[in-house]
Amino acid sequence: MTAQHINSLPDDAAQAVLVGRVWRPAPVDGPAVVAVRAGRLVDISRHAPTVSDLFEHDSASLLAIARDAEGEDLGDVDALLTATLNGQAGEGGLRLLAPCDLQAIKACGVTFAVSLLERVIEEQAKGIPARAAELRAELQASFGGNLADIEPGGEAAMRLKAELIERGLWSQYMEVGIGPDAEVFTKSQPMSSVGHGDAVGLHPSSHWNNPEPEVVLAVNSRAEVVGATLGNDVNLRDIEGRSALLLGKAKDNNASCAIGPFIRLFDAGFTIDTLRGAELRMLIEGVDDGFELSGSSRMREISRDPLDLVAQTCGAHHQYPDGFMLFLGTMFSPIKDRDAAGGGFTHHMGDRVAISTPSLGTLVNTVGRSDALPAWTFGVRALYGNLARRGLLPASA
Repeated sequence: MTAQHINSLPDDAAQAVLVGRVWRPAPVDGPAVVAVRAGRLVDISRHAPTVSDLFEHDSASLLAIARDAEGEDLGDVDALLTATLNGQAGEGGLRLLAPCDLQAIKACGVTFAVSLLERVIEEQAKGIPARAAELRAELQASFGGNLADIEPGGEAAMRLKAELIERGLWSQYMEVGIGPDAEVFTKSQPMSSVGHGDAVGLHPSSHWNNPEPEVVLAVNSRAEVVGATLGNDVNLRDIEGRSALLLGKAKDNNASCAIGPFIRLFDAGFTIDTLRGAELRMLIEGVDDGFELSGSSRMREISRDPLDLVAQTCGAHHQYPDGFMLFLGTMFSPIKDRDAAGGGFTHHMGDRVAISTPSLGTLVNTVGRSDALPAWTFGVRALYGNLARRGLLPASA
């Protein structure tokens, strides 16, 4: 798939309200909040120096700023997207960034029946991919029925839990898959996510891993969902499979979280119901072996409603004053053999991963090693130093 054949923007981009971030070279030498208007990138940082600040406006003001607030034209958005996918800077040296900044990066796990089964397999396989196929057959026979039909926390789920405990088949992943409480974890740190066209990173010790295509909600400090984008929750199956207590090592590494290309704001034509009916598609292309794997995730098969996942993340029990980005989970767990029969799928360096859905566009990343990719050096202190120098520091800071 070449850059010319990737539709990075939503199919209805002319109607979509899109916001994001770019890196502006000297003399700005820092990030800018941008809106996409009629195919152009407009710097609206004077009205919202951070995306987090932008999302604190009420919905009407937020849409008005994104659509109409005065800003500086930075050039053609398609030209920047094409340059990004070719590994180049855009017009004037612009670079596309992940579309969030100060927000916490949270993620929900085991929200689809298929991913639930694969997590149990990882746990039972103790991180050894060769055991996965045999375990998959055994567990499918043991569970029977369709896990997707079971309401988490409901009576049927509790009966199944009791039965599985009696048979010695209960798992901590089953607990969060069909129990009352969702798994919500910290995927990455604010300012650390990579964007569209960047390389995602695998921990050098991992030898069994995969991408996870997901819808990502943008939520403000009032727990209001203001929009959505795409994400790759890079997953290290061997490390988490050895022990769930290694979740932090499995999930949070340099460049291990990709978000983008832009955040689409909710309006009359794009709502939470749009996301509930969305289908995500993913294509993995190997540059060294010609391997190709495609699949899809249908959001209607999610076991917990997106707004329930937001409520389990943020409320009286936990606040996020800068807002948060919330990965909703995936049903896509690639099992197609790649290197050896029964060995399942794992990444090769240089793989290209494209995640898409018509309402949000396409997020594309290549795969590298976390220790070989550019180090994360521009954090919150650097951001606020840059904003102060540019005279954009919010009065509340």
